[in-house]
Amino acid sequence: MDRIINMLINRVLGRLINRGVDAGIERATRGSGRDLTPEQQAQARQSARTAKQAMRVARRIGRF
Repeated sequence: MDRIINMLINRVLGRLINRGVDAGIERATRGSGRDLTPEQQAQARQSARTAKQAMRVARRIGRF
C-alpha cells in the first residue's frame, strides 16, 4: 500500500513541478511589462518553446 501511495504522490508532485517550471519559463520570456515589437514577441515565443522542449528532454533523461 505504501508503494502505491508513494507512486501517486510522485506523479502529482511531478505534474505540479512541471507546471511551475512551464509557468516560470512563460513569465521569464513574456517581456515583463516592456513594450516589445512583434519581431521581439515572436522571438520570445520561440525561445519559450525551445526552453520547454529542452526541459522535456531533461526530464526524460532524469528518469533513467
